[in-house]
Amino acid sequence: MPHPPEAATPLSLADVSALIADHFPQVGPGGKLILIEHVGDRAARLRLPHALEHLRPGGTVSGPSMVMLADVAIYVAILATLGEGALQAVTTSLNINFLKRPAPGELVAVVKLIKVGRRLAVGECSIFDADESEMLAHATATYALPADIR
Repeated sequence: MPHPPEAATPLSLADVSALIADHFPQVGPGGKLILIEHVGDRAARLRLPHALEHLRPGGTVSGPSMVMLADVAIYVAILATLGEGALQAVTTSLNINFLKRPAPGELVAVVKLIKVGRRLAVGECSIFDADESEMLAHATATYALPADIR
């Protein structure tokens, strides 16, 4: 009879930040494009700093930048919750609703994982302006988990 897999080992903020820096250089060295501020059990908080790379004509933060923030933020919460084995998790779907046009500046992503199962993890991400006074976008995403993670 096979042995059940061991429980996942949650990761600290420093651990998750190091893994993202090592494996996802497109997020930017030293947090240039995305800063990880907090990780917890089934949760994360990230910040998209103000940068010209994120602006589109008309002086607003681009939709692709907000999608990247949501995708990375939910992935970070999965890594923090399930440990290094979750590096192999892949996005299978992502839906985002843009609620208000963001002014140029920093954005904050607040994530809660809704479900963490054997094969799938589902999370939601609320994107706010820098002072978190107004929600600008809301995303949900599903990630396929590696078979041997749990």
